[in-house]
Amino acid sequence: MKKIYGIGVLCAYLLAGCAGHSTEAEHDHDHEHEEAAVHDHEHEGHDHEHEEADHDHEHEEAGHDHEHDHEHEAAANPGEVVFKEANAKAVGLQTITVTPGAFTQVIRTSGQVLAAQGEESVMVATVPGVVSFGSVPFTDGTAVRKGQAVLSIASNGLSEGDVAVRAKAAYEAAKLEFERMEALVADRIVSAKEFEQAKLNYVNAKAAYEAVADKQTAKGVAVVAPLNGYLKNIQVKEGDYVSVGQPLATIAQSNRLMLRADVSERYYSSLPMVQSAHFKTPYDEQVYRLADLRGRLLSYGRASGGDSFFVPVTFEFDNKGAILPGSFVEVYLLTKPLEQVISVPVESLIEEQGLYSVYVRLDADCYRKQPVTLGANNGVEVQILSGLHGGEAVVTKGAHQVKLASASNAIPAHSHSH
Repeated sequence: MKKIYGIGVLCAYLLAGCAGHSTEAEHDHDHEHEEAAVHDHEHEGHDHEHEEADHDHEHEEAGHDHEHDHEHEAAANPGEVVFKEANAKAVGLQTITVTPGAFTQVIRTSGQVLAAQGEESVMVATVPGVVSFGSVPFTDGTAVRKGQAVLSIASNGLSEGDVAVRAKAAYEAAKLEFERMEALVADRIVSAKEFEQAKLNYVNAKAAYEAVADKQTAKGVAVVAPLNGYLKNIQVKEGDYVSVGQPLATIAQSNRLMLRADVSERYYSSLPMVQSAHFKTPYDEQVYRLADLRGRLLSYGRASGGDSFFVPVTFEFDNKGAILPGSFVEVYLLTKPLEQVISVPVESLIEEQGLYSVYVRLDADCYRKQPVTLGANNGVEVQILSGLHGGEAVVTKGAHQVKLASASNAIPAHSHSH
């Protein structure tokens, strides 16, 4: 019995050993399989990373080539600016095609606008007395009509008495004396000499009375405007005492004006060639052409003034705009004609630290900044000595907008091939 029991225990021990060995073998096999799977996965990840690195490297090389090409385009077209056609229309950009044409030499100087002869009249006191203003504002620039009462002069408070009353009394007395003499001279009761003296006294008294009779007002004798125009050069104020003939104010029509240019003596030899002129006013910065204002040259001085080194050149023109008489202006005298000259409007120029340039349109969206050398300037157009050729389209209006666009286009996104 014991023997059988021992055999059973041995068999059980053997079976347990075999099961343990089998389990370890399976465990080792599974472990080896997992390690192989992990190794294979790591190898695949390594291959994937290698592929990504190759892709990144290719992408970097492509980007480098793109940047290189982009920089090459920028370097190949220096000074070009992209300004889209839609933006050009929005700002009202305009261009002209430059062609060689006629121009003139220019003498640039200063001058003054003056009233033309016969376009001004000075109001003077017709009687002595104290100035009294009426309903018309007695100030510079007030519009007046011919025959309109501008102010009055009262003399009733003076020791001599009212001028109008005295003039009327003198006239009536002289009239009676003349009529009496006229009746007696036929009978030779009075001499012809006495009659002529009475007649002279009567005529003078009548003239003095009629000069103030129709201008008598409650405030005194009215002073009327001799022509239509505007008051200027006011020389009295209310309450001032004036004597006969004293200036009170000036009335200017300003329909016809004069331009006097003060030219340096060194240009004296060129004055006979002066044809016309342009001038620019300081209050509106507008350049006026005398050719557009029916302007004409009146004269130029044959000698300089005693206190200056300038020779006057005088023009006359119509005041079609709001040109202010008495204002000082910048004058461009047009002299010797020039042929086959390339010129552009002044507003086309861009100035940077004393250097000038213009923008030339290359196509609908691209412009080139072109440095230029300037010649004569007549205030409207400027002569181009170098930098431009006939047939090029130059920006006349909107050049500063193109300049602003160039600041945001340091590396152009648009390449224009020539």
